[in-house]
Amino acid sequence: MKIAYDAKRFFHNTSGLGNYSRDLVRILAKYFPENEYILLNKNKSERGEDILKKKNVSFVQTSKGNMSRQFRMGKDAQKQDADIFHGLSGELPLKWGQKPIKKIVTIHDLIFVRYPQYYSFFDRKIHFWKFKKAANSADKIIAISEQTKRDIVQFLKVPESRIEVIYQGCHHAFKENQPEDFIQKTKQKFSLPEKYILNVGTIEDRKNILNVIKALKDTKIPLVVIGKKTKYFKKVKNFIHKNSMEKQVHFMEGVSMDELAVIYKLADIFIYPSFFEGFGIPVIEALFSKTVVITSNTSCLPEAGGPDSVYIDPENYLDIQSKIKFLWNNESERKRRADKGLEFVQKFNDEPIANELMNLYRKVIS
Repeated sequence: MKIAYDAKRFFHNTSGLGNYSRDLVRILAKYFPENEYILLNKNKSERGEDILKKKNVSFVQTSKGNMSRQFRMGKDAQKQDADIFHGLSGELPLKWGQKPIKKIVTIHDLIFVRYPQYYSFFDRKIHFWKFKKAANSADKIIAISEQTKRDIVQFLKVPESRIEVIYQGCHHAFKENQPEDFIQKTKQKFSLPEKYILNVGTIEDRKNILNVIKALKDTKIPLVVIGKKTKYFKKVKNFIHKNSMEKQVHFMEGVSMDELAVIYKLADIFIYPSFFEGFGIPVIEALFSKTVVITSNTSCLPEAGGPDSVYIDPENYLDIQSKIKFLWNNESERKRRADKGLEFVQKFNDEPIANELMNLYRKVIS
């Protein structure tokens, strides 16, 4: 079987969609080496170099021209005699040739519909049009959570029968034990506190880190935040300054994947108070790191967190505060929940996800 991928995110996204794309190709190439995996894009980058070194993974440059991703990539896949074209980020090419090819698209979330205030009018219209077009032309749609499946049915008016829920996993660094000397170097490099709560994710309104900081006011509990800053950061910074919390809240950027894995493992609690997510990969990363999770009781987050994570109302900073204090002051409870969380998160391991993907590919071409 030959499977072609829209590899724009594979090569050029550092986080969410990029990690999904790279992990998907990596695990399929590992567990199903008999197939060919073709990465289509106008150029490649150093990202995913290790995956491209595999004998069954190849890069094919798309034909030149304006909007080649939309108008030429599909035909390029057909020229490669691909059996399946898989769009990894909610889009499919608009033009195709005569050769038969099956089409699959992964839709991660429809946050732009649920929370329009976070997007410009133009972006909302473009996103909706592209997702709707892809959903209508795909032979099968992959939703990364039950929440996303419900949203696709509700907002894109797609029958449930055309959608498969296949969860995503996370980078293998979170499942490995980093060497002790590397752990110590990471601690020193980032001046990590001896004990701390961790938050990972873009510092934006929807991710809701301000309510965590409000919850930690008048406590001495250190918070480490890792993520790209947006204009929302100014509001967060103003609150920190007004309440003299500069020494309590530590912001970090430029963290490698292995360093991030260490920072997760050293954290006492991972907190993810987002108002809405398509899936919530950081929750999975924390569970694989044997770090107890506090997350929101909304959207798909209970799907990712499982029965032994602690759930909060993201709107209520007093609820967040009480849950943090409960775990912070109870080491045995943290350990119990972390151990249970590690058992639960095995369903998001590479092999079961690869099997589900391959079963879907086989079903589509049969």
